[in-house]
Order: sequence, then structure tokens, then C-alpha cells
Amino acid sequence: MAKAKTRFFCTDCGHETSGWLGKCPGCGAWNTLVEERVVTGSTSTKPSRRTSWLDEGHMAGVSGAGRTEVINLGQVVADRKTRLSSGLSELDRVLGGGFVRGSLILLGGDPGIGKSTLLLQVLGLLPPETKTLYISGEESPEQIRLRADRLGTPAERVQLLAATDFETVAAALEKNRPQLAIVDSIQTLYVEEISSAPGSVSQVREAAAGLLRLAKNLGITIVLVGHVTKDGAIAGPRVLEHMVDTVLYFEGERHQDIRMLRAVKNRFGATDELGLFEMSDSGLTCVANASEALLNGRPLAVPGSVITACLEGTRPLLVELQALLNETTYATPLRMAQGIERNRLSMLLAVVEKKLGLGLGNLDAYLNVVGGLKISETAADLAIVSAVISSVKNRPVKAQTIILGEIGLAGEVRSVSQLDRRISEASRLGFDYFLVPASSRASLGKVKLPDTCEIYYIDRMTEALDILFE
Repeated sequence: MAKAKTRFFCTDCGHETSGWLGKCPGCGAWNTLVEERVVTGSTSTKPSRRTSWLDEGHMAGVSGAGRTEVINLGQVVADRKTRLSSGLSELDRVLGGGFVRGSLILLGGDPGIGKSTLLLQVLGLLPPETKTLYISGEESPEQIRLRADRLGTPAERVQLLAATDFETVAAALEKNRPQLAIVDSIQTLYVEEISSAPGSVSQVREAAAGLLRLAKNLGITIVLVGHVTKDGAIAGPRVLEHMVDTVLYFEGERHQDIRMLRAVKNRFGATDELGLFEMSDSGLTCVANASEALLNGRPLAVPGSVITACLEGTRPLLVELQALLNETTYATPLRMAQGIERNRLSMLLAVVEKKLGLGLGNLDAYLNVVGGLKISETAADLAIVSAVISSVKNRPVKAQTIILGEIGLAGEVRSVSQLDRRISEASRLGFDYFLVPASSRASLGKVKLPDTCEIYYIDRMTEALDILFE
């Protein structure tokens, strides 16, 4: 007879313990253990699906290879079929060229950001001969039909299954063998042998493991839609992100039209690519000119506003940085930053105060990267300092200027990578003045710029300020 026992699972890493602990022994996170009931000793006669996808069917390309035998990699026949294009250039860019056969992809994002809209559009843009399957556990077929009509997706092109039982989903995948399957969402699936509620750690982990086996064994590309927590992480155990091949995050402000797609894990491509979309009444459209969209509506000749060029994967983007400094009313001045690390801002402010003698100790500092982007590279250091000085002096920087350079603790300006691509993108959008590190002079030797462009090579932070505010 089945026995019910209580176990505790970590919501971050999936670590299992017999009792509650304040700190997870597996990942070290605090207050992440949740209680769940599990059933042991089940006498169910249903066939177990907890089998490895490395079966004889998958190893058919190697002669005489069994499930536990060591094989030579040279004997394995690699699948060199082209990727399946999604029909959206920005999504293909983030994926590395399209969907890879047999891959498991996890797409996360805030509620209402457009995850289901994006995937339903993909089903309508695929070639008519492509076999697809949309598995919905949250919406009825009538609701999905209403969205398809609004997006202009041909309803006859979408094969739909409304189910939450994993056995039903697995049987449909094995019977239909689609090239692309979408599961919306992974938190709604449940395995009958597990007694915990759908969305729990054990249910999500077991359902994802079963879908992983099906994707690898049948060669089906499966896209999982995942909810996110209030902290912005995908709900469920962290082991879920380790199991899948690709993890995508769909981001954006609810009151803005721009949506950003990032890859934080990708076994078949780069993880630093960025895809930009624009939300409209008829769905999502790819943003062809990302820099122009990010700079749309920027103020001119305003103190504290500067333009820099950052790299997102292989794409150069022009972004606006805004700084605001005013007298503090607190004992300790505030240091707030949106889009960059606050510690980076504090360090740059310390360099400015030390090398320029400006009294910033009684000023609150606010820095914002316009458009919701997050800049992790140090090439924007000089632009941040320029925006801060512009706000303190209440003087705008020279118009149509691009500022690039990393700043060291000694106040020196260091080189940045792929400077030629950044400068070429800025010149294409009509910028004429460039402040770049002197150590990067050689990398601009082959760049062809209009005669109206002026490039200033600087070694010290003070030289840049003399040029900007002359």
C-alpha cells in the first residue's frame, strides 16, 4: 500500500531533505525549503516514464552500441540538418540561427509580457509543411482562437491540445511527432504518480525530465513557457534551468512598447545576444533599427544626458545615459542606478571626487540607462562620468557626441573592444564627434568615416572633460 511521507525541497536547486532547515545545504540559499507530500511504495501498474533518453533508438547510428557501452565519438553520426527558422529575425538571432532539432528551450518572463503571443506568432510564420503542436494548460481553445485571430495567425496552421496531464501530453507527442512543440506552461503539467500539486518543485522537475527524454529521443524541439517569481527568476527549482538546452528571458516595461529577448544559457549559440521587439495591437514585430528606437525622443542640449555605444553580442547599440545629482537631505548620500551596478557607480564617483576635487559627498546621485537596458561592460565608464559632471556643472555636453572608454582608479582611460563596430554604427546614425581611448587608435585605421566626423583620442579623464565642456 502507498505510504505518504513529508519531504522538504529547495525551490532554488531542488535539494531534498527530511526536515525543514533555514539554509539549504545544496545551494546555501536561505528560507527556500518548502514542504511537500510524496508517496512511496506505489503499486500503480502504469509504465514508468522515468527512463533515460539514451536508449537503443537514439544510439542507432552506432553499430553494436548498447545503453551502457563506451563508444567512440567518431562513430557517432552527427545530425547536420539546418536549423528551423522561427520566421522572426530577432528570435533567430538570440537562438543562434533558429531552433535546433531535439532541443529543450525554456522561455520565461513577467505575466502579460507577450510570451504566448510570441510563440503563437511563430507557429503562424513557420512553413505550412512544418508539423507543430501547441499544448495549452492555462487557456481554453476558444481563448487561443481569439488571440490567433487578433495576431493574424492562420487558425488552420495550429494543432492544439488542451491538457495538463503529462501522460496525455507524452502520448500526443509520441503519436504526432511534431517538429516544434510548445508547452504553455510547464507549471501547469502534473505527473499522476506524484501526489504534490502542479507547479511544485517535484512536479516541475519530473515533468521537465520527461519532456527532456521525449525531445532527445524523438528529435522534437520543445519550448517550455515558465512563470517568473517576484524577483525576476523563473519559478521552480534551479535544476530546471540546468536540464534544458536554452534559457530565454522576455523582458520589458508594461507601459512601453519595446520588448527585449535575452539568452542566459544557450548550448547552440552565444549567450550575449539581444533581440528587440515592438508590441502592437497586431502582435510583436522585429525592430530593425534598434539604436534608433532606443534614442527616439531623447532630449537635446540637456545637462546630464550623454550617448554611448554598447555591445549586445554582435550588435552595437547606442544608448542614452542620464545622471542627476542634487543636494542630499540625509546623513549619507543616496547612490541609485538603473541599468548598471550600483557598486560601479560608487567606484566611478570616488574616482571623480579624488581626481577632480569635486565635492560629491553631500550630493545624491541617480543614474539611469534609458530604455530598460542593462549595461554590464566597462566601456560606458567615461560616459557615466561625463553625465555626472554635466549634471553637477549644469552644462550639456557637445551635441552629437559619442563617449567611449573604461576608467581606471588612477583616472586613466583604457581601451574597449570592437571599437570600429561601435563607431561605424554611430556614424550611420549621424553622430559626428567621438571621444575614444588613445590606446584604441590602431583599431580605427580601416574604418571609413565621413569627412565631417572628428575623433578625439584621450588618455586621461580630465582631457575628455576639457573637450566636452569647452
